[in-house]
Amino acid sequence: MPPRPRVPLVLCSGIARTEALAALLLRASPGTAVVHHDLRDIGSGVVRRRILLRGRDELTPLELAHGCVNCTLREDLLPLLRRLARMPQVDRIVVRLDEAMEPEPVSWAIRNVLVGDRPVSDDVELEAVFTVLDCATWLADVTGDDLLAERGLHGSPEDERTVAQVALSQVESADVLVLAGAAPDAWCAAKSSAVLDRVAPSVPRVELARTDAAGLFAAIPADARRGEVTDLHGALLRGAPPLHPDCGIELLRFTAQRPFHPERLHEAIDLLLDGVVRTRGRAWVASQPDVAFWIESAGGGLGIGHAGPWLASPDGPDWADVSPERRTLASLRWDPVHGDRAQELVIVTDQAAPAEIESALRAALLTDAELAEGEAAWRGYPDPFGDWHEDPCEETEEPDRHANAANQKDETL
Repeated sequence: MPPRPRVPLVLCSGIARTEALAALLLRASPGTAVVHHDLRDIGSGVVRRRILLRGRDELTPLELAHGCVNCTLREDLLPLLRRLARMPQVDRIVVRLDEAMEPEPVSWAIRNVLVGDRPVSDDVELEAVFTVLDCATWLADVTGDDLLAERGLHGSPEDERTVAQVALSQVESADVLVLAGAAPDAWCAAKSSAVLDRVAPSVPRVELARTDAAGLFAAIPADARRGEVTDLHGALLRGAPPLHPDCGIELLRFTAQRPFHPERLHEAIDLLLDGVVRTRGRAWVASQPDVAFWIESAGGGLGIGHAGPWLASPDGPDWADVSPERRTLASLRWDPVHGDRAQELVIVTDQAAPAEIESALRAALLTDAELAEGEAAWRGYPDPFGDWHEDPCEETEEPDRHANAANQKDETL
């Protein structure tokens, strides 16, 4: 008897209104199972799991040894997906993610974390990632600086992510954006569209009130990511985002082929926290020349960490072991001395002036005299980043809004 084909799996994410999308998908087929883990009491080590299948509504409180998203994935969601996939009455699984969960770490876990001796991707096939946007609040979410914890949405007691960081990550991971509700006015609608055009330009958008399940699946593009994990050394611009200003929203692509001075970068980086919707990209810091820094910002939250070694680093990966996209990008900018080391940041601004940000970043690069000193001298520069860096450097009464790791899929898992 041939093995059963893998069961299609759909991830539904969003800061709000994901229940309506999950209900739409549930109604479309009697063989659909909907799974939801409510993390609101995770700080007490309790997660409430709900499973909807063929008219049954099963709510189970789970007590976890450690209250975190990681435990929820490893101890319950992944084994549950395997069990559901092997039930003959299940022909599709819909995972309605908690508001604090980003799709990319979940898809990574499905493909890489072993349950027994095999990953769950042997039993399920990630069909699509749908992200719901509440049109009434999404723009305020991604341009504000609220912490998840301030809204009771944090995924663990130590979760210091901003709402903007999570909401934008959910959008960037989506295969289809599902618009729910209505913007409060025409200006908000136009500005929201301008932001989406720049952070997710190639992702189709459908209105929840005007579609059905068939329409959602028909909207999935042929080149959909389907949970593909971001290559931190890959292209930063997916699709073709507009380069002209729209409703005050602009896109700045900063590139350079000389390193940043660590102290001057430390000073300049504060500009990414005021009037900036999103920052993503790689940085080459003179004091740590063998590793690429990954920088992300959103809503007053900043993540600075390591994206792994450059190809030209002594312990860098072999060309054959990296993606074709990374090999192509490295070949295009290869320097005979410094190899693929380079700066590349994509910054979406709202109230900030792109020219001021670019000027500050240019001023943070090494001067010709510093460049001539060479790598041995650079490694001795005072480095405020250290191995890991937290900002602000001085204690204040305000909560620290800066994340301490750059690669959020590693941070979550």
